[in-house]
Amino acid sequence: MGTTSFLTRARGLLHIRNQLARECLAELLATFMLIIITLSSCAQRITSFEVKGDIVTTYLGGALAVMVGIYTAGGISGAHMNPAFSFAMCLMEQFPWWKFPIFVVVQTLASFISAGAVYVLYYDAIWNYSNGTLTVSGPRETASIFATYPADYVSILNGFLDQVIGTGVLMVGVMGIMDVRNKAVPKGLEPVVVALLVLAIESSMGANCGCPLNPARDIGPRLFTYVAGWGPEVFRWVEQRG
Repeated sequence: MGTTSFLTRARGLLHIRNQLARECLAELLATFMLIIITLSSCAQRITSFEVKGDIVTTYLGGALAVMVGIYTAGGISGAHMNPAFSFAMCLMEQFPWWKFPIFVVVQTLASFISAGAVYVLYYDAIWNYSNGTLTVSGPRETASIFATYPADYVSILNGFLDQVIGTGVLMVGVMGIMDVRNKAVPKGLEPVVVALLVLAIESSMGANCGCPLNPARDIGPRLFTYVAGWGPEVFRWVEQRG
């Protein structure tokens, strides 16, 4: 009885009544879940010399991470987890413009925190794999655990078009899934279908730039690698990564 009373009082004290604060915290948690799973799948593959993972498990990890993020906070914030999606929702007049910069900051912050969590989780593995040197290029580079980098042959224009097309396909697909006038997805399974959409895009459009499709997913972790020891090289366009 006493325990129940204590938990009731604790819930009352922790309850957040401000709707915007609730949405921001939900968006923070959803994006954190998305990025920590996505980056961890990359870390497991790279630091194990692809013994405990490969490109398929990396793609699966990223796709399923989207599903987890949507299930985590979809009913509170909409689980945008992506500035591009927030922007598209604003254009569709389904999300207020004044919330857009707030969500972008929250999504980027969550991605930065997630990168830090992955660095802690795989700290020993990263330093063992890299032979004690954090590099952006070379056979033992580890920067690609956290951010995506273009292939050596990709120009700035091709990289830009790659992301415009990939993100466009993602937005069109998600809007189609959400459209109640379209062929309905069974209620509650929308996150699963979105995850399959992401997996399809990653499997077909990931060769050029790693298929980030999400500015926050790339900027937050890239900023983390900059301050964590990889240095300004993380912002260079082309690196000889062989």
